[in-house]
Amino acid sequence: MFAPSQNDVRRFFCATHAKRRDGAPLTPMEALAADWIGEHPEYHAELDDVDAALAAVYDVETGRTNPFLHLSMHLTITEQVAIDQPRGIKQAFELLAAKRGSAHEAHHEVMECLGEMIWASQKSGLPPDGERYLECVRRRATR
Repeated sequence: MFAPSQNDVRRFFCATHAKRRDGAPLTPMEALAADWIGEHPEYHAELDDVDAALAAVYDVETGRTNPFLHLSMHLTITEQVAIDQPRGIKQAFELLAAKRGSAHEAHHEVMECLGEMIWASQKSGLPPDGERYLECVRRRATR
């Protein structure tokens, strides 16, 4: 299992942004990331400066969104939907996207569910509850 460090993730997104901006060839994972970077121009300035990105602190108290966490969650959801893991996420996501009229907006709602699942797992010390996560996405898709 690949377990990149925080700095590895930040370097990946900064390098991908630079390649996207410069029209350089991208690996398949970079191409996915570049698509999400393109959807978030508000992060481009932070992705332009790798040294500042490596030094940045994103505390909840400051109210600053962590662009690296946000983009990583987009990649996670993209991969989950592509392989339907947890089983049923693809159908739930597609229903939510159709209901919202936007895959991007659906991603942001799924992020809420993903974040809740991760937080609950960290708080309890138990493994992530994929069924709870999936049920959260389904609820959003049917309201």
